[in-house]
Amino acid sequence: MVKEQDNRNTYQIHADSNIGEVQIADEVVATIAGLAATEVEGVAAMSSNITNELVSKLGMKTLSKGVKIVVSSNSVAVDLSLTLEYGYSIPNTSKQVQEKVKAAIENMTGLVVSEVNVRISGVNIDKNK
Repeated sequence: MVKEQDNRNTYQIHADSNIGEVQIADEVVATIAGLAATEVEGVAAMSSNITNELVSKLGMKTLSKGVKIVVSSNSVAVDLSLTLEYGYSIPNTSKQVQEKVKAAIENMTGLVVSEVNVRISGVNIDKNK
C-alpha cells in the first residue's frame, strides 16, 4: 500500500490477507461526524476555533471544523462544538445530534462510538433565515 498518510492518524478497520487492508484517517471520521451533525434540524453550523478560522482564510477549507476525534482500539470518542438556531430546544437538538453522529460513524466505518459530547458555543439569531 502506498503510504500517503502525511501527519494524519489512520486506523485499520479491516484486514484480509487475501485482499489487503482498509485504513481510515481520523479526518474522515471527523468529516462524517460534522456532516451528520449539520443534517439535524436546529443546527446552524459547526463552530470553530481560531486555528480553523485561520486555516479557512488561507484557503484550506475543512469539513470537520468544530469536531475532535479520539480513536482507541476500535472505539471512537467525538467532541462537537455547535451553533444552534434560536428557538430550538438545546437538550432535544443535542440528543438528536448525538444519535445521528453515532449512527453515521458506526454505519460508515464499523467503529464503535463510545461517546458523543456536544458543546453549544453559540446561538444563531439571524432573522433572515
